[in-house]
Amino acid sequence: MAKIGFIGAGTVGTALAVRMSQRGYSVVSVASHSRASAQRLASQVSGCRDYASGDEVARTADLVFITTPDGAIGLVAAEVPWRRGQAIVHCSGADSLDILEPARRRGAQVGAFHPLQTFASVAQAIKNIPGSTFALEAEEPLLSTLKSLAEALEGQWVVLGAGDKVLYHASAVMACNYLVTLMKMATDLWQTFGVSPREATQALMPLLRGTLNNLERVGLPNCLTGPVARGDLGTIRKHLEALEKKAPYLLPAYRELGLQTIPVALGKGRIDEAKAQEMRALLDVREAIATS
Repeated sequence: MAKIGFIGAGTVGTALAVRMSQRGYSVVSVASHSRASAQRLASQVSGCRDYASGDEVARTADLVFITTPDGAIGLVAAEVPWRRGQAIVHCSGADSLDILEPARRRGAQVGAFHPLQTFASVAQAIKNIPGSTFALEAEEPLLSTLKSLAEALEGQWVVLGAGDKVLYHASAVMACNYLVTLMKMATDLWQTFGVSPREATQALMPLLRGTLNNLERVGLPNCLTGPVARGDLGTIRKHLEALEKKAPYLLPAYRELGLQTIPVALGKGRIDEAKAQEMRALLDVREAIATS
């Protein structure tokens, strides 16, 4: 079995190293900008030794994961003395394999292994990895190794091409990060009637979980509910009027999200094109100005 090393001991690197070790992989070395972080990772993985530099990880491991912040990946790839036949893999969601070109020129195989998951803390990340999808980039035989690793971590995998990573990552940001932003916007509205963000979050969580369950079990577009799905112009108009009075800074987002929801509603089949056009006229501020 290949000896695995990590350069970078943050949340992603630590979570992957711990899970790989739990699944029987030999994680033997780690280095990080912070020696204390490397020591913490090594303390959680049996047989793993922390080092002061990535050079030592390259010397001791056959398969090296670069789990530094994205901005440091290229520097690591250029400065570490890789050897021919070694495999170097980064875990960036947005970067493709060109960032590892210095390692390739030294004769190493290069790849990308990005867990499509949110890692807010090490403990939660370790729990979240099973069931996740891993975005892979590599040529054979490394590609097969990464597929096997994703499956060993109880995940699925998808193979991306060189030009796919940025939009793939933008999709992840929209589904994950901007969901947090939407919840912030929703809880802001609760404050207008005297409910704290913490209480509002607790109240909205069952609704959010129900929505996620519907997405998984019913799927798009049929899981869509609400006034746009019904073509309920009266309710949408009330929303716009109330937002204009109490939270005008949320109006542009509400309008744009409504406009983006109309095609989903059409796909569900509950509204026709005439009703869709009425909602567009109501929600699109440009059309409203043009007709006023």
